[in-house]
Amino acid sequence: MRYLLDTHAFLWFITNDKRLSETAHRIIRDRNNEIFFSAASAWEISIKTALGRLSIEGDLEPFLVGQLVENGFLSLPVTVPHAARVFTLPDIHKDPFDRILVSQAGTENMPLITRDPMVRQYDIEAVW
Repeated sequence: MRYLLDTHAFLWFITNDKRLSETAHRIIRDRNNEIFFSAASAWEISIKTALGRLSIEGDLEPFLVGQLVENGFLSLPVTVPHAARVFTLPDIHKDPFDRILVSQAGTENMPLITRDPMVRQYDIEAVW
């Protein structure tokens, strides 16, 4: 099955953070699943790192690409249909990164691995 990682799920997985649920961890580790990492999450991590709200060791691009390769994650670009679908989303969440991830999950018909209760209010499948 195909799944999309919310940014926090990606970060918690790669850092072995105990906040990642057992279900999410099991899904991500299952090699029968295809796990996608959005370009929007890379952008969010980039901004938060530049603002000092996240700390990444070394250069960001090699770090992110290395994590994708090491964990077998697939990259999901942001496409015009993904961006355009944001227009149709109810005004539940104000965060543009969360809104594009919801749009991508819906457009690509894949569950979003997220703990965010606001994101889980959208008409998409979410797992945690």
